Amino acid sequence: MSCALEVKNLNAGYGEIQILWDVSIKTCSGLCTIIGSNGAGKTTLLKAITGIIPTMSGSIIFDGKDITRLSAHKRAQMGVIMVPEGRLLFGEMSVLENLQMGAYLKRAKDKYKQNLDFVFSLFPKLSERINQKAQNLSGGEQQMVAIARGLMADPKILIFDEPSLGLSPKLTIEVFSIINSLKEKGISMMLVEQNVHLSLSIADSAYVLSEGKIVLSGSGGDLLENPQVKTAFLGL
Repeated sequence: MSCALEVKNLNAGYGEIQILWDVSIKTCSGLCTIIGSNGAGKTTLLKAITGIIPTMSGSIIFDGKDITRLSAHKRAQMGVIMVPEGRLLFGEMSVLENLQMGAYLKRAKDKYKQNLDFVFSLFPKLSERINQKAQNLSGGEQQMVAIARGLMADPKILIFDEPSLGLSPKLTIEVFSIINSLKEKGISMMLVEQNVHLSLSIADSAYVLSEGKIVLSGSGGDLLENPQVKTAFLGL
């Protein structure tokens, strides 16, 4: 079975500072979660996958093609789309304009109306706030716009970097409910998230990253019951 995304023996970092050491992960379908403490290299891994930073060695295979040397733009054109940490919306622009920014790639322009209808079915609140400036929305609504903008890019894999950051517990559960519903719709996803219990509870596959290396892997349920994970991340 071909996997949506496979990372093989990846080494990456910033300049001469190496952060990731021989990282290998793969996600064939559903949701893959990466957990780890602060500074473990999770965001560096996402930046390497999306092409924001170059790799030192190793390979990244997406949809059966080697994308290791492709630019971030080319990877986005192929359907590798990230919902970034901190949302990074265009605050002075309206909700609709932010969504249109997500649909600038040709593959997404062709499905603009279809994807717009889809995100408004997922997020009815956004259709009510379509002309409001993004900066005037609540934190939860801004996160909805960020996810919707990612979906407007017509992703083949949607990568989340800390989607619950800064949100209340209630809004965090709402965001995870949305991610779970996307999984049920067959969208391949990768998730880096500080809420370990919630992220593992909906993950199909999961990896633990520690000091730039993969130290554990398994299904989300397996890692949720793993004694090391319970001690390190769940306070049990």
